[in-house]
Amino acid sequence: MSTLEIRDLHVSITADDVEKEILRGVTLTINSGETHAIMGPNGSGKSTLAYSIAGHPKYTVTSGSVTLDGEDVLAMSVDERARAGLFLAMQYPVEVPGVTVSNFLRTAKTAIDGEAPKLRTWVKDVKEAMGNLRMDPAFAERGVNEGFSGGEKKRHEVLQLELLKPRFAILDETDSGLDVDALRVVSEGVNRAQETNDMGVLLITHYTRILRYIKPQFVHVFVDGVIAEQGGPELADRLEDEGYDRFATAGV
Repeated sequence: MSTLEIRDLHVSITADDVEKEILRGVTLTINSGETHAIMGPNGSGKSTLAYSIAGHPKYTVTSGSVTLDGEDVLAMSVDERARAGLFLAMQYPVEVPGVTVSNFLRTAKTAIDGEAPKLRTWVKDVKEAMGNLRMDPAFAERGVNEGFSGGEKKRHEVLQLELLKPRFAILDETDSGLDVDALRVVSEGVNRAQETNDMGVLLITHYTRILRYIKPQFVHVFVDGVIAEQGGPELADRLEDEGYDRFATAGV
């Protein structure tokens, strides 16, 4: 079993020469096979947590720790974090013109595993994964996310997830911009990856609709850079009914 452990994490950003603290002491532990949902209003720090774990240079960790099986994640470069088994599915995947999806996937797999996958097996795996996600095989020869719709970009993120087989996946609003059918297909892909690899999942979302397909064991409410409340799946249903107003009135 692997463990991703976040302890008293404080993170700031600098804008217009002014440093602003976004995360104000986040503590969270995720084990292999577990699904943790993070919910909260806009601007509460959910995406900041995701990008800080992944190593985005915009975010400065001022104190606290992130460890993966006892290894210091914050001391790793971004590529070292990926090779260690961390994966970030971005809320807004970027386009990479001139690099085909097939080349990108095989290059990423080679970098993470330290050796190139056997071509015959790899082609079969890619074709099967694309079929499961209902992606047109022609997408393999298109530029990465170039001209993709929002739903196609999210399917491509999950395609990477299934093929790269990380130990922990951080999904930053993977449900945004998806219609009902695409949401179901993407969710099934995440569930397949988790079942196959005993992967831990940190799922960031505003709404409970994706939680009907990806079932969390733990729900954490993010408000103003801290975890304001924690519970089981029933907490997500309560948030759906009541919203986040009660946290604001409580002065969190």
